[in-house]
Amino acid sequence: MSHKGRMVKSVEGIYRNGKVELAEPIAEPEGSRVIVTWVPQPDLREKGISEAQAADLRHRLAAFSEDWDRPEMSAYDNLPPR
Repeated sequence: MSHKGRMVKSVEGIYRNGKVELAEPIAEPEGSRVIVTWVPQPDLREKGISEAQAADLRHRLAAFSEDWDRPEMSAYDNLPPR
């Protein structure tokens, strides 16, 4: 989808103190229009995972993020569920 030759893009961020803090800098003009979509966060305690366990898991999985974020990995998004 594009508007006047520009592609729509998504950037992750965090909502804090009434503002959205972007996870990465973007080269867009001040006053650009945006759409914000709230993504619910799972309650780890309901799943039996403590904060310490979640932090340990995030730390151990961080080594894989470079591979997971490669564009060609999106092919796996379309596989049928098992």
